[in-house]
Amino acid sequence: MTAFVLVSGPFTGGWIWAEVVVRLRAAGAQAYAVTPAAMGGEGDRTRAADVDLETHIDDVLRVVDRVPTGADVVLVGHDYGIHPVLGAADRRPERIARVVYLDAGMPGDGDTALAALPDGPGLLARAGATGLVPPPRGERWRDWGSTAGLSEAHLDRLDRLAAPQPVRTLTQPLRLTGSPFDRPTTGVLCTANGSGIGMVEAMVANGPARLRVLTGPHVRFFELGTGHWPMLSEPGPLAGILLRAAAGEGRRLDLPEAGPGAPHGAGAYDPAHPVDFPVDAPECPHERQGRLDLHLPRAEGPRPAVLFVHGGPVSPDQRPRPGRTPVLLGYGRYAASLGLVGASVDHRLYDLTDYPRAARDVAEAVDALRADPRVDGDRIALWFFSGGGLLAADWLSAEPRPWLRCVALTYPVLAPPPSWRAVDARFRPVAAVTAAGAAAPPVVLTRVGREHAVFAATVEEFVTAAATARAEVEPVDVPGARHGFETLDPERADEAREAITRAAGAVVRRLTA
Repeated sequence: MTAFVLVSGPFTGGWIWAEVVVRLRAAGAQAYAVTPAAMGGEGDRTRAADVDLETHIDDVLRVVDRVPTGADVVLVGHDYGIHPVLGAADRRPERIARVVYLDAGMPGDGDTALAALPDGPGLLARAGATGLVPPPRGERWRDWGSTAGLSEAHLDRLDRLAAPQPVRTLTQPLRLTGSPFDRPTTGVLCTANGSGIGMVEAMVANGPARLRVLTGPHVRFFELGTGHWPMLSEPGPLAGILLRAAAGEGRRLDLPEAGPGAPHGAGAYDPAHPVDFPVDAPECPHERQGRLDLHLPRAEGPRPAVLFVHGGPVSPDQRPRPGRTPVLLGYGRYAASLGLVGASVDHRLYDLTDYPRAARDVAEAVDALRADPRVDGDRIALWFFSGGGLLAADWLSAEPRPWLRCVALTYPVLAPPPSWRAVDARFRPVAAVTAAGAAAPPVVLTRVGREHAVFAATVEEFVTAAATARAEVEPVDVPGARHGFETLDPERADEAREAITRAAGAVVRRLTA
């Protein structure tokens, strides 16, 4: 017998699981939907000041302890619900057969739920003296995840039954004595919310080292083609996936082959299996200055410069650093062969919360580059890759920068997917180009035909916004290529070479006009 214990995300209680519970029980399983303290709506008189994360962990434990001995307990945590789920699993390890992360993050010991939210100070301010964060209403539910698949009736139900969230459930650190991945684990990714198995594979290959636990032998994944509340939008398919997860089914991660060398999420670089950049460029003088790598042309006088900005998040312990991987070395040398100073910056985008810090690193690199006597500080281009595309928002504004001749974007992310809630609201290139309109710097945009669907949607949104705002965008389309095409597809080297030379040519024209 399998017993599912279901714990929902913020502002919701056990009511949200009603249709899933019916289907699980019809399939012969036990199912218990937890309503944590203070989350029961108007009839719940629990004092918010008395409720914290430990309170909610105790709520889950009381349900677990009611499950008959011998049943395989599967804990399911949605969004914030993964915090009390992991706390309960840590305290009753002998009872828990599996933990399911339903469109949830990966908190560890010492982490707070607030840390994964973009406007933590704002949430605390809204809680005020009451100690309660008011629930969203109407369109504001989108701030907490994609509402794809939800009907008006679903949204009305959320509005009607949502409860304020006790602020201490978000601010109290989760305390664990062991690794959450020491037991069988399943991740259920809601693709309309910006997650997918392919994206997770890319993040594991190049992201923070803590993600490598996702390659463990007891970790499995499923995808659901819906938004952030599948228990409302797809209760039948979700129940089916939970039953399959309990049976140990699901996909293990299939990591890219070693050797792509792309510091922007395409795959891990393995020095034992080097790969060639598609465009041949001769060796040139190469200097390292702080976070900057400089590739210098064999030419006299101050030269125009292009600063390459890698994507991410990348692991802080990645070696070699992004600027020394084949992709950025290749772009830097190629820029130098065209008579430019080709520079790259090793910024510190190690997590989704690091965009402000990475933006400071990029701004400092721009200042250092413009101050170099070998650089013509009035002729600068910035070239962003993948997740680094969000950093372009600062440079797409209408602020007068006559020295910024163009912004180049290659397979970029141009709006945070819904699941990237931790990204600061400042980093919205779509919003930036909409506001700047024709005053935005010219954009050279390289689009790949085999892009991750969630990333491709942000690119199309950007193109549409730029056209409406009359901003200048020159597209470079690579129909058969995928994210990280420079080194991922050696069999398509000719197509990659043509795309790189076309994009570089467009940048050079604007730098030398």
